[in-house]
Amino acid sequence: MPDPIPDQTDVLVVGAGPAGSAAASWAARSGFETLLVDAAVFPRDKTCGDGLTPRAIGELQRLGLEDWLRTHTVSQGLRAHGFGQTLHLPWEVPGGSLPSWGSAVARTELDDHLRSVAIKSGATAVDGARAVDVVRHGDKVTSVVLERGGERVEVRCRWLVVADGVRSPLGKMLGREWHRDTVYGVAGRSYVASGRSEDPWISSHLELRDEQGQVLSGYGWIFPLGNGTVNLGVGTLATAKRPADIAVKPLMRFYGEQRREEFELSGELRDQASALLPMGGAVSNVAGRNWALIGDAAACVNPLNGEGIDYGLETGRLVVDTIAGGHDLHEAWPALLREHYGESFSIARRLAGIATVPKVVAALGPAGMRSDWLMTLALRWMGNLVTEEDRDRSARLWRWAGRRSLARDARPPFS
Repeated sequence: MPDPIPDQTDVLVVGAGPAGSAAASWAARSGFETLLVDAAVFPRDKTCGDGLTPRAIGELQRLGLEDWLRTHTVSQGLRAHGFGQTLHLPWEVPGGSLPSWGSAVARTELDDHLRSVAIKSGATAVDGARAVDVVRHGDKVTSVVLERGGERVEVRCRWLVVADGVRSPLGKMLGREWHRDTVYGVAGRSYVASGRSEDPWISSHLELRDEQGQVLSGYGWIFPLGNGTVNLGVGTLATAKRPADIAVKPLMRFYGEQRREEFELSGELRDQASALLPMGGAVSNVAGRNWALIGDAAACVNPLNGEGIDYGLETGRLVVDTIAGGHDLHEAWPALLREHYGESFSIARRLAGIATVPKVVAALGPAGMRSDWLMTLALRWMGNLVTEEDRDRSARLWRWAGRRSLARDARPPFS
């Protein structure tokens, strides 16, 4: 018999992925009565590359998870392949303030562990409960209707945090709108046995070709998990004007066959899954007076590499800081998102939009791959490994480009 669902709470968090569990952990640690709910029953899988960049590592360290992370694979950086070149690009960069290492943990394990951390922090967690309706008074949510096992329970809350993923059904009920005129991602992921699952480098193939040999606007990846398997996947970029005209799973299988010998892959790809990714803050209506969207629900996904775990963890922490500060979320939350991510998302999605043209990739890729210096800069910028604390030349250049890009946006991020 499942535990009863409480009928009221201070902070109700809907969605127990990295963003929601981080928010629930920080809310409970801040002294708020916190309820964390998810439609799935844990542990559950999630379509993802499973990679944890230094930015994500920093947030997980804040939650006290460094020792746990170090029992998993530790990566030194990115091994970039393409156009006849292979470059090793360390995570540690001069002038950077983030951790100098990364990792990869299957989302089935990562999300389940983060949910457990939220519970240990004092949050109450309920799974198998889907948010099916909201009760509002103006722009303030007074309660959320949850459905579990055919029964409905209305939960009153003072604050609502929406962390229900890229599709965000609850966000749609609250008025969230996704704008596809800027770049978005289409990605597929699988697992496969590998003799190189202990490899200390994650691999990215920047020259992604289809079976006809045509260069595509995307990349393939192989992330070692340290358990005899790797996460293997492909991702492509698209816009409303240039939609992705590919079949992701067949492309992923073709990519796997190309890499089989080099990465000592054995057996068939398993647990194949695909997803559509809103990116770069390409959503509007991300907050009301006492509610806010975070993580993937707010399109906090890097347009240049598809990374979203780091932003999910960050926004989970930042939204609780905003709530604890007594701010009206309707104005404060979009402003904070733009402050933290507006410039970087703007320039990143502009660059990613250019990369949706395969001819551009084919023309510029070889030149870029011939320069360790250029690719080191690209890694730092593409991985959003520039923080507000960084003052070196490449960080200043990135922020300068972001400001110029943002000033030209017809629709800035989160608007």
